Amino acid sequence: MSSSDIFIGETIGTAILILLGGGVCAAVTLKASKARNAGWLAITFGWGFAVLTAVYTSAPLSGAHLNPAVTLALALKKDGIDWSDVPIYWGGQLLGAMIGATLVWIAYYGQFLAHLTDKEIVGTPAAKSVEAQEKGAGPVLGIFSTGPEVRVAWQNVATEVIGTIVLVLAVLTQGLNDSGKGLGVLGALITSLVVVSIGLSLGGPTGYAINPARDLGPRIVHALLPLPNKGGSDWSYAWVPVVGPLIGGAIAAGIYNVAFA
Repeated sequence: MSSSDIFIGETIGTAILILLGGGVCAAVTLKASKARNAGWLAITFGWGFAVLTAVYTSAPLSGAHLNPAVTLALALKKDGIDWSDVPIYWGGQLLGAMIGATLVWIAYYGQFLAHLTDKEIVGTPAAKSVEAQEKGAGPVLGIFSTGPEVRVAWQNVATEVIGTIVLVLAVLTQGLNDSGKGLGVLGALITSLVVVSIGLSLGGPTGYAINPARDLGPRIVHALLPLPNKGGSDWSYAWVPVVGPLIGGAIAAGIYNVAFA
């Protein structure tokens, strides 16, 4: 795979991942959406199908990592990818995540406006002061990025580490293509089902980012978009869904090298 193939493939694949994954979050969350309040099952299966679509689309170009933690694990894996390719993968993933989040905003533009101008959701004018808006997560941040139900830093990191270990071990042991450097045809299906399983079983505490680009890219977009009454982007938490998955990916690679390689 050339550097351009890797970058283009990861950009397109991650954009599709976030468009469909963030899209289901928007569908369930926003006022005037036909799927509003569809619940956690809709979100977990929506993200699983998002992974499936994104992997099948981008695998021929880049091997469909779509996740910096997966890329890190494949660099640490015996006979894995070259370290020189890691920044190219990560750059494409972050750009793709930002593009995907922007497309979610475009697709749900009217719903965002209806939601964020509803007094029942954003409160009274006094509650919409600059100080209030900058504290914590805003009313639509969950569409773009993750956040904990109980804010305990070590537990939040541990949850992301554990979930990512499960994901990356599944990719390394069952889902790689013949070259061992990306996801194969069967691997796309396996990975999508694993993502659903992680969401159902481990997603409750933190919203299961298990992917630094998936969280950081859309969080940046949330901070930049001209959304009225959008509230804060919760930057005090933003390190958790970046550091946790990277640690989890590294641990999973170590387990694979010791036990399976």
